Amino acid sequence: MPNIESAIKRVRQNETANTRNSAKIASVRTAAKRFEEAAATNADNKEELFRYASKVIDSAASKGLIHANKAAREKSRLAKKL
Repeated sequence: MPNIESAIKRVRQNETANTRNSAKIASVRTAAKRFEEAAATNADNKEELFRYASKVIDSAASKGLIHANKAAREKSRLAKKL
């Protein structure tokens, strides 16, 4: 554990950011999984779930949580299943 006050604060900030980022990435995975399940069963709301998954993926990419190329790849794979 650091002794300097600013370093202690930085550790706290990093823990908070890590928790927030982990939750955001988990929501990306959940949205994609929900859409894939809906697409597999040919559910009525699959277009809505696709739009939501695309939105969440774009949001994560804009925040720098995932690379822009990965976001494009994921959206392309989901669109193929649509």
